[in-house]
Amino acid sequence: MPEKAGKNTLQPDKWVSLYADYLFNYAITRVNDHNIAKDLVQETFFSGLKGKDNFRGEATEKTWLISILKRKIIDHYRKINSAKGKKEVRMPFYQDGEKKGSWLEENVPQNWDNEAEKKIENEELKSVLDLCIDHLPEKHRMVFLLKNQRNFETEEICNELDISSSNLWVIIHRARLQLRECIENNWYKK
Repeated sequence: MPEKAGKNTLQPDKWVSLYADYLFNYAITRVNDHNIAKDLVQETFFSGLKGKDNFRGEATEKTWLISILKRKIIDHYRKINSAKGKKEVRMPFYQDGEKKGSWLEENVPQNWDNEAEKKIENEELKSVLDLCIDHLPEKHRMVFLLKNQRNFETEEICNELDISSSNLWVIIHRARLQLRECIENNWYKK
């Protein structure tokens, strides 16, 4: 079949010599792992061979291969994030300061088996929590209690206190930060 004028063609037998280094450099800057970058380039060439009948000649051979590599990189990160989601659950613990971070599922504190100690600890924690709630600014305390202990709907609280829903969530966030700090200072450091 004769070639149409202006259409680009594929030359798979020259891909390695023409594009391997360029594709590898492109991949390594995005995955930061030598072996993974090499694998992605190989997968790109393989997919290019498999899909060469889909090449319409509208782009250059190099541009077409780069677009395949981009999809391979995206698939690589999707696969990592999918696997990570199954293995890890991140729970925020500290959100600011030098202790900033979250806990991985395998590092989250486990429940203690001693029921008596748990009960005592829960009572101590409840006392400290009540004390900390009492020390919140009035509006923060009111919003926090209505939302978290009395389970009022957002709209009800906003209407009752004449505040916007975004203001309500800012107040709740600030109250939680203050409670966390108070609990850390009055319970964890005992």
